[in-house]
Formats: sequence, structure tokens, C-alpha cells
Amino acid sequence: MRIVLDAMGSDKYPEPEVQAAVELVEKHGIDLILVGNQEIVEPRLKAVNPNNVAVRLIHAPDVLEMGEKAVESSLKKRKNSMAIGLDLVKKGEAQAFVTAGNTGSAMFNALRVLGRLPGVQRPALSAIFPVKNGRCVVLDIGANADCRPDFLVQFAIMGSVYAQKVLNLPNPRVGLLANGEEPGKGNELTRNTHPLLKECNLNFIGNVEAKELFGGHADVVVTDGFTGNVLLKASESVAKLITDVLKEELTATTRTKLGALLAKPAFGKIKKMLDPSEVGAAPLLGIDGLVFVGHGRSDARAMVSAVLLAQWAIQNNLLDSMRQAIKEQLA
Repeated sequence: MRIVLDAMGSDKYPEPEVQAAVELVEKHGIDLILVGNQEIVEPRLKAVNPNNVAVRLIHAPDVLEMGEKAVESSLKKRKNSMAIGLDLVKKGEAQAFVTAGNTGSAMFNALRVLGRLPGVQRPALSAIFPVKNGRCVVLDIGANADCRPDFLVQFAIMGSVYAQKVLNLPNPRVGLLANGEEPGKGNELTRNTHPLLKECNLNFIGNVEAKELFGGHADVVVTDGFTGNVLLKASESVAKLITDVLKEELTATTRTKLGALLAKPAFGKIKKMLDPSEVGAAPLLGIDGLVFVGHGRSDARAMVSAVLLAQWAIQNNLLDSMRQAIKEQLA
């Protein structure tokens, strides 16, 4: 088992990536390959590696910056770290690729190098949301701003397989994100997708509003990438607001500090549940290979979590399961 980590992906590359790489090799025994510009990565790797842990580095001279146009920059900078890292997966020299780089660039390079799974029209990014009494798989969260109803049907199939694996659910409940529970609610995309999902061999429970999503009424929720991305970022912002306000109020006086001390275990559990670094990355489902995309703001802990998620996906044969489910549903 070998995993490729893009050293030039995060906003603060290569610092989080090299710190994560050393920890993953030293503490978790991961067979890891770092891909990035050698002149930039090597000095930082030496600086954070006092025990001289052997981390393999493959040179990729070009860097895809976060603010660049995905297609244009990828075609211009063909020796970028994403393309070279994904090519290692294509050649069978690694089993998964992890990056915290631009989502559009990751999508374009993954499609160009690895291609789609047979039957898939659009890959989708999937996130795991903390909800009441469990977790919920939500997709798409940003790979496809504009979608057709048949895209959302494929998202539902892939999300259902992912939920079976990651949430250990034999028959996940699938919901369609809308502004009302009735079948006629929502925009044109939602209204046209609803009858298609009813015809699928899935445990489709109908439309769900955001309150039902966070209430734990569904195990998988599908939507277009624009709506999903807004939902994700709004949720992260609200979670941060709540934890920041709680921290400020609970440390305001001696009395509240005492209460905070008594409630510390409960607050620690909530903080862990809301922390995106616990998962680290979202799988790009529908690509003919295991590709994981993390947040640009990822720190070393998030990158470690992302690579461990990729390791889990390899061990649990996620790609083969996805391939088989799509074949059965779309036959």
C-alpha cells in the first residue's frame, strides 16, 4: 500500500505536508511519496525531520497556485505536482492520491490522468457532516456547480456506497436536499431529480430540508456542487462561531471558568465532532482511482487525517465497491 501526498497543495505549502509526511511515516508506518518542487520541499523536510525519517520525494517543478484558473494553469504547467502524483496512481506505483490544492485543478487533473469510472458522467466531492446521533454523507460539495438530474442520481448511488463503507450502514437512507419535504418543492433541478431517485434501487426517503439533514433523518444527502459548497462553508462558519462564543463566555468570569472546567469533557467531545481536521479530506467519487481533496487551510493534523482516510479506502476496497455498484445500478 502506497499513498501519494501533494506537497504543494495547501495555502501554506509545503509546511503542513512535510510535517504530516514525517509523522505518517514515523508514527503510522505509511509507505508515502511526497510530490513537489524539490528546491522548496527538501529544505523544509530536513528542518522538521530531526530523526531523519526516510520520506521519498519526487520532483515536480510546476506549482498550481490556489487562485489560478484550473484548466488553463494545468495545461500550461504540465509538470505540476497533481499531474505527476496522479500519474503514479495511474501506473500502479501508488494506490491513492491526496491533495489540499484547488478543487477545480484536482478535478481536471484527475479526469485527464485517471478518467471516470465506467458509467459515471460527473465525479462528485463528498463530505461527512456531523449530525444528531451520527454522521451524514453529503455530495456534491463543490466539484460541479451546475448539474443535471441524472448527475444527482449518480451522486446518490456513489454516496450510498460510500455511506455503506464509511458509516457501516447496509441500507443508507438517501435524501434530496430541498427547501421543503413535499416532492413538488425546490428548483427545477430538484423537482426533476425527485422522480428519478424514486425509480432507483436505493433507500430514497424523499426531499429533506437542512434541518432534517442535521437532525439525522438521512444518511446520504445529494445536491448540486454550488448548493453543497455553500452548505458546507456556512456549516463550518456557524460551528466556529458557536465554539468561539462559548470559549469567550466560559472564560469571562471565575464562576463560568469553574463551570467550563466541570463541563470540559463534554465540550471536548463537541469540539472534536465539529473539527474538519478530524476527517481531513473529501473523496472525489467517480474517478477511476482513489483521489482525496482537503481544504486549502489544512494544517498538518488535517493532512495526517486525510492520508489515513485514503489508507482506510484502500483497505476497504472502496474503488471496487463503487465500480460494482455503478455497474449494477446503471446496467
